Amino acid sequence: MLERLIAPLLYFPSAAHEGWPAQFGLAYETVTLTPAGGPALHGWWFPAPRPVASLLFCHGNAGNISHRLDNVARLVGVGFSVLIFDYRGYGLSQGRPTERGLTEDARAAWQHFLALAQPPRYIFGRSLGGAVALALAEQIAGDDLAGLILESTFTSLGDMAGQVFPLPGLKRLIRGYPSLARLKRMQRPLLIIHGQRDELIPFAHGQRLFQAANQPKSFYPIAGAGHNDTYLIGGRDYLERLVAFAVN
Repeated sequence: MLERLIAPLLYFPSAAHEGWPAQFGLAYETVTLTPAGGPALHGWWFPAPRPVASLLFCHGNAGNISHRLDNVARLVGVGFSVLIFDYRGYGLSQGRPTERGLTEDARAAWQHFLALAQPPRYIFGRSLGGAVALALAEQIAGDDLAGLILESTFTSLGDMAGQVFPLPGLKRLIRGYPSLARLKRMQRPLLIIHGQRDELIPFAHGQRLFQAANQPKSFYPIAGAGHNDTYLIGGRDYLERLVAFAVN
């Protein structure tokens, strides 16, 4: 019941695509994912011509995968093969978004990713996608997952709700997406990226996540960056940091 009340404040999907891979000169394959007991999902696979690593891209809470094409093109340009998919209810994917559903969607994407992607394989989660990435990583055993990249993400849904609606007890009542608690249990190489001027998820969330994480870990603060322009403000340095993390 509580999740249904929160959902309109958390998920902002768009069905309409506002760009296509060909506009960015990207070679791609369309993929269809089928979570266990869930709806059909739509995604794109972008193989890099000279791959250095592979990324499963879990996007944020608004729009759809077409809005990430510029970001994806830059990642492919430095050697990342990328699988990006839309959660249920986003873009061409069917269904309605829920926390459990998004985790199931990410699990289906990971299984498809394993069949497509050369190692090393990483999960890259932006904003809400960082919380989804952590929920997925918690379910993965073995060496198939080389590490995680979390960008502009939050410590927990309760912490975010407490900031937006500072009501007594609200923070404890809302228990969704417990990323900080999950990170404390995680034993994977980790890169955390956060814009120092993030207007949606305060920079302090990134700092707290980094402090809670186990080694090996790296923190990349981007001066002057907000929530959605980290890769633009960071520029070449941003891409080089990702490559250095992935290949070392």
